[in-house]
Amino acid sequence: MEKLWEPFELGKLQLKNRLVMAPMTRSRAKENGTVNELAPEYYAQRASMGLLISEGTQPSPEGQGYPSTPGIYTNAQISSWKQVTQAVHDANGKLFIQLMHVGRMGHPDNIPTHQKAVAPSAIAPEEKIFTKKGMKDIPVPRALTVDQIEDTINAYRKSARAAIEAGADGVEIHGANGYLIHQFLGENSNKRHDEYGGSIQNRALFALKVAKAVVEEIGPQRVGFRISPMNMLGGVNEGENGAALYHYLVSELNKLNLVYLHMMHVGHEEVLADIRKTWKNSLIVNRAGRKMTDVSLDLDNENADLVSVGTWALANPDLVERLKIHAPLNEVDKATVYVNNGAVGYTDYPTLN
Repeated sequence: MEKLWEPFELGKLQLKNRLVMAPMTRSRAKENGTVNELAPEYYAQRASMGLLISEGTQPSPEGQGYPSTPGIYTNAQISSWKQVTQAVHDANGKLFIQLMHVGRMGHPDNIPTHQKAVAPSAIAPEEKIFTKKGMKDIPVPRALTVDQIEDTINAYRKSARAAIEAGADGVEIHGANGYLIHQFLGENSNKRHDEYGGSIQNRALFALKVAKAVVEEIGPQRVGFRISPMNMLGGVNEGENGAALYHYLVSELNKLNLVYLHMMHVGHEEVLADIRKTWKNSLIVNRAGRKMTDVSLDLDNENADLVSVGTWALANPDLVERLKIHAPLNEVDKATVYVNNGAVGYTDYPTLN
């Protein structure tokens, strides 16, 4: 595990170790999409990790899918995030804000405009979603027009600039886990007959246009991109040519010189090996199902430059200190992960001290 504690140069950022906090939805934002008053403390508590990636943050009202998730597209939201970034920097940490447009994984009850969610095609994921009125079926979304796709790309561009104005060290584009960009990549979720659908190249076009727009706005050294090959979350299936799709996508993202690629790895070792060989910049790997004793496995095997963890960081604000001395970890309280009970299950997890 020694390699985990080596400093690392991520673009122009000097990270004090190679442990990354993965983005985790917490559903504690206010009605206007600003983060709550405890968010600065929550993130600063975990600033001993090399890099923090924020919870998914919508780039537009249409990008919201779940109740009480934050945005980064209004002045009030920017101001609230400034308090978070300042607290993290005061604790000698680094923070990227994740830009997450959920696409079809939403419900009118949760969307500020109360319209249907948008997606590449009018195909529902056949799943339920939590709303303030309880669990409901996710309705069939609206298929984006070409003009609306351009508007959505521009929303990513503007929200990336807003994140930098808020003091973030960079942004991570969420292209994974069944959300909008992943829906464009899916063979079953994208049935378009224009330049955004059909072939591997066409299904990857939206992802690449979003990445290019964000890079043009804030520079490649401030931009990461998250993928989850063949993860099937949200019912998205890339099809039999999924490995080839990701080879193409990663090869094209390479040309934009993004500072990192963040891979949610769910067991396709050959895909990880190909991405490691293809991707020229820093690679973060989040390996599902590993034991805590294997947290540095992909570093030790040289499959990754950094590794990210989710719930372990959620439940252990002093995760770095605990790992260094092999101390026992707090268990996550699943009942409070998405419930706003103030400090409970958020900033009240105990440290060793």
